[in-house]
Amino acid sequence: MAKKRVHEIAKAQGIASKELLAALKAAGIEAKAAASSVEEEQALHALSAAKADGGGAATATKPKPKPKAEPKPAAPKPAAKKPAGGAKKRRVVIDSQAARRDQMGGPPPQRPPRRRGGRRRRPMLEEPPPTKVEEAVEPEATKVNSGATVREVAELLGLGSAEVIKKLMTMGEMATLTQTLTDESIKAIADEYDRKIEIVTAAEEEPEAPSYEDAEESLEPRPPVVTIMGHVDHGKTSLLDAIRETEVAAGEAGGITQHIGAYQVHHGDKQITFLDTPGHAAFTAMRARGASVTDIAVVVVAADDGVMPQTKEAIDHARAADVPILIAVNKVDKEDAQPDRVRNELASDGLTPEDWGGETVYCDVSAKTRQGLDNLLDMLQLVAELEELGANPAAPASGAVVESQLDPGRGPVVTILVQRGTLAVGDALVAGPVWGRVRAMHDFTGERVERAGPGMPVEVLGFDGVCEAGEHVRVVENDRRARQLAGERANRLKTEALARRQARKVSLEEVFSRAQEGEIKELNIVLKADVAGSLEALQDEIAKVPQERVGINVIHSQTGGINESDVMLASASDAIVIGFNVRPLADARRAGEREGVDVRTYSVIYKVTEDLRNAMEGLLEAVEVEETLGEAEVKQTFKASRVGRIAGCVVNEGRVRRDASVRLVREGTVIWDGRVGSLRRFKDDVQEVEQGQECGIVLEGYADIKDGDVLEFFETKQVEQTLE
Repeated sequence: MAKKRVHEIAKAQGIASKELLAALKAAGIEAKAAASSVEEEQALHALSAAKADGGGAATATKPKPKPKAEPKPAAPKPAAKKPAGGAKKRRVVIDSQAARRDQMGGPPPQRPPRRRGGRRRRPMLEEPPPTKVEEAVEPEATKVNSGATVREVAELLGLGSAEVIKKLMTMGEMATLTQTLTDESIKAIADEYDRKIEIVTAAEEEPEAPSYEDAEESLEPRPPVVTIMGHVDHGKTSLLDAIRETEVAAGEAGGITQHIGAYQVHHGDKQITFLDTPGHAAFTAMRARGASVTDIAVVVVAADDGVMPQTKEAIDHARAADVPILIAVNKVDKEDAQPDRVRNELASDGLTPEDWGGETVYCDVSAKTRQGLDNLLDMLQLVAELEELGANPAAPASGAVVESQLDPGRGPVVTILVQRGTLAVGDALVAGPVWGRVRAMHDFTGERVERAGPGMPVEVLGFDGVCEAGEHVRVVENDRRARQLAGERANRLKTEALARRQARKVSLEEVFSRAQEGEIKELNIVLKADVAGSLEALQDEIAKVPQERVGINVIHSQTGGINESDVMLASASDAIVIGFNVRPLADARRAGEREGVDVRTYSVIYKVTEDLRNAMEGLLEAVEVEETLGEAEVKQTFKASRVGRIAGCVVNEGRVRRDASVRLVREGTVIWDGRVGSLRRFKDDVQEVEQGQECGIVLEGYADIKDGDVLEFFETKQVEQTLE
């Protein structure tokens, strides 16, 4: 008999794939997943054997009621002996002994006169002490909000405000009553007074909302949420467009996704929810905010291009989120398509295909000819079936924000993915610091709907502001309660942001001291370089750094400039960002300051390893610190016979100075650095140009300037580094 896939045999027999896999495993037949191929005759034999074993087990359980009818409980009935004697004295003696036995609480002894009451009391006196010791060992930790002020910390710890301020002064920190304290300062104060505390952040409090234990019978299957990721121009949106049979890619600028889209498709009698993300920024933002939205990650790889940098980045993000990965090999209809090459490249990265004995599902598809789309949807449903996804539609609605934007005509428009319960028009909602009432709901086709169940993405109107992607949404009793919760949340986020700016998460200066205190055992690094050769050499050099105290773990490495996605990944993983011959973009720099991520850039490879080695040994010395003065963007270039190439620029940030050093950055990569040859505003030579003004710049000894280049002006200073 020919081989068939496990899910096909299970479907023909009318059972779940998991039951058949369990039967095959019990029979000793190797089948790792529902897509594995086995002999149909062996599978049917294993299934019948499993059913026979089940019947035998059922018959074996039938004689179990015998212990219920045990005759032993009838033995301690001495009352039957009472009518045996007619004298009243015997009855009085027996009754007094029974009363004594009840007071002593022990079993009826065979020889009561030889037993002493002291022996019976000793075990009872020895039992209470252990219970008292156990109660004393359980001190409850005092919960302190992250970003609490001096006054709030003093009240929660039962201390005087002046005492807390005095202790902070001895620690080298000046603070007032209303000043926000960092988490490290709060922990230090608690340790000084031997108080056990627990720092509670706003993100940790959010999961308390859906703290309902739904009964098994109330859970109903919900559609799986699938995220489409992959490299640029590998056909993510075109593949989703082919699945949905709508024209989305044609309406986007240049065929590149400009926003996050959430869509639903029907396959057979089931539904699948798809998220189309612009790159991986939104996916990382959701994970950094703690939103478990995605159930399955589909990584799209073009068969003609193979594995590209963003493909590896997508796989890193999916692994960090701990979700099943399914590989869709797209563009197999092209003449130069090489699907096997894609499998070889990804197998070396740990994603071995099922056909080769691995656990990763691969599907060859073509968004243009729609080849293999049904197989892709079948595989998605199989993976979802093994995940056993369910939700209670009768519970209060809750979900997550997929995207949010401010529409000029409709106001704040929020796309919500309902994860639990049923959302209806008129419900009061709260999403972090934003609240609202559902005025109208639309599905992904634009049709107006009145109710939305679990797994359904809807566009909601009625919020008072724009929400952040990944924010948790839930229904509350009324508008007043929603407004109150949103106000409290906004205040918490404001104080936490202030505390986060005051203390970085992880920096090289703190590695040695925090390792000695046992706070960190491993230093996570996000590595970026200008070319692949530099990246490989840098990884080899980092591997040679001594790692006795702290291990070094490179969680992501890629060529190109430091972008916001790198900073958000570092923030979610408590990592530092190291760039070699690359610079952080403006968004990445602002994100690093906001999230407290240490971003370091180098131009000499041995300087990277030297700083890492010194950080491990706690020997960071005085170094040159670079202070950014301003940034100018080249709008147009001119050529003059005597002067050379002139760059017409607009100062976007800070100010530019004639005597400062300058660095030419093109698409995030450093091209040249040196000095300014000439700085003019109109026809006058000037020493300085402020933000928002235009100027002409000539670089000293360099003329290959192009439109769109960025000129960074900076100066270097010698600064002593201290271990805090």
